[in-house]
Amino acid sequence: MAAKKAGPASLKLPAVLDLNEASNLHGKLVSMRGSDLRIDASGVERVGVQCAQVLLAGVKAWEEDKKSLLVEKASDAFQKTMQLIGINNQNLVAKEI
Repeated sequence: MAAKKAGPASLKLPAVLDLNEASNLHGKLVSMRGSDLRIDASGVERVGVQCAQVLLAGVKAWEEDKKSLLVEKASDAFQKTMQLIGINNQNLVAKEI
């Protein structure tokens, strides 16, 4: 019998990603490092720059680890905020390594 391959870890982002949430988000990402990760951004209503920086750092860390990090189901608010602060959504959304 073949061993079942574990799927990617998943993380659902909260509605508000503000300064208070940045350290919590960082801790969650650190605890998931080393495995493929799917991030559900469908419920995000507001994104602060600090959380955007944490997410970008996560993307870089996953790239260095040669693991997959996929932000999927990004809400309009998530996508528009990323564009507004100058982050190319292609760096975060629907990207697999």
